[in-house]
Amino acid sequence: MKTPAEYLDCPVFELTYPTGETAESVPVVAYNDAMRAVEQALADAEKYKYLLMRALRRHAADTKASYPAVPVLPLPEEATDTPVRPLYPDLAA
Repeated sequence: MKTPAEYLDCPVFELTYPTGETAESVPVVAYNDAMRAVEQALADAEKYKYLLMRALRRHAADTKASYPAVPVLPLPEEATDTPVRPLYPDLAA
């Protein structure tokens, strides 16, 4: 992965006051260059997201075969006849 500064392949200027003093060494780039760097970073993030999701799917497929399936237990017959009542009846209305 790249650092944020590696996306900027443009001139970087130092911000100065009208007197010529350097203003706390704040780097300044052109708006178009900054937008291009952000677009490249987002494209790289999409690529890394795709690679990560593919790796997770492969890992899930590999581990799924190694674990046995968990059986689903049927509900007892008396559980289906039991009425379900709301916990807070005044709010259920």
